[in-house]
Amino acid sequence: MNQPNYASATIDELHQHLASVILPLWATRGFNDALGLPYDVIAPPGQPALPPTRYRAMACARQLYVFSAAGWHDHADRLFESLRSRFVDTTHGGWHYSIDVQGVPQETQKDLYTHAFIVFSCAEYFRHRGNRDALDLLEATLHVIETRFATDAGLYNAVLSADFRTLVDGPQQNPIMHLAEAYLSARDVQRDAWFSDALQRIAEQMIATFVHRPTGCIAELPIGCSALRIEPGHQFEWFYLASSAPDVFGHSDLPKWLGSAYMFSLRHGVSPVTGGVCAALDEHGHVIEPNERLWAQTEFARALATSQALRGASEAQDAHVPLKTQLGRFKQRFLRDYGWVESIAQDGAVVRADMPSTTPYHMATMYHAVARLRTGS
Repeated sequence: MNQPNYASATIDELHQHLASVILPLWATRGFNDALGLPYDVIAPPGQPALPPTRYRAMACARQLYVFSAAGWHDHADRLFESLRSRFVDTTHGGWHYSIDVQGVPQETQKDLYTHAFIVFSCAEYFRHRGNRDALDLLEATLHVIETRFATDAGLYNAVLSADFRTLVDGPQQNPIMHLAEAYLSARDVQRDAWFSDALQRIAEQMIATFVHRPTGCIAELPIGCSALRIEPGHQFEWFYLASSAPDVFGHSDLPKWLGSAYMFSLRHGVSPVTGGVCAALDEHGHVIEPNERLWAQTEFARALATSQALRGASEAQDAHVPLKTQLGRFKQRFLRDYGWVESIAQDGAVVRADMPSTTPYHMATMYHAVARLRTGS
């Protein structure tokens, strides 16, 4: 694999910001010590504190990944214990979506997105900590996913009622994408060929159900269900995931479609001036949501790193966007000495200043990806 021209100093600065600013923030001011959980969102300095209204299992799971990967084992242990003690539905099985400020189940619907992140975080916690209780929780959650959320057509429903008996929302690409991410992590730590088979089935069903043939892009909802909405950030995320496991996805046409989706999103969804990634496009490439959210920038960066590593930085079709330039833009436009800005307008004006507990996951996955590609490991 040809290595792109990395700006090692910028990558190190991003890791340092995570270690010295983001992690301490969420271990202190962003953490409710009584419940052992991260607050859902916190205000930036100089703004009134945001009263908590709920705590989400998915947010706890994402922070479990972040602190595990960073080697903050004591805090990761605390998060793991809180996750399994506060969100498990002991009546119907599976996981509650959220609890209230008293620790009582609040939003009790069962959603695939949450369950996927439980699998992902347990796999990553075991990878870094070696706690076999995490594998037991992973296996139990996997059983729920495959027996409750799976459809006869080979996909997965997005949301079910608390008792799993009533369908609330059918298949959606985003939770299925994160299920694929979770299954890739689980495959790595369990060395079970079942995950490869499941991922190959998911790839074929994504092509059949979600791929928009003229662009190659993956729609948010099954093709034909609604007006087509294309989120460049999700195209970049899918591109990275599929490229990271060619032994799994190389057996399908998904990488070919995602190559087209990557170029469509690069051409229409990324500002040639600032490198900012917009929120959404229509099928013709027109911007329908211009604001730029932090998470989409991280997905573009790791997709860009992957593309240029696979093809060679000087020969890739995206060679006009040097990765070192893009990382520098991300650092300057979104990171702050107190944390980050969640969303900005195309001109850089702040659209959302508060900081959700779910966002450090996006930073950590991007930093890990570019560092791994830098070393070729």
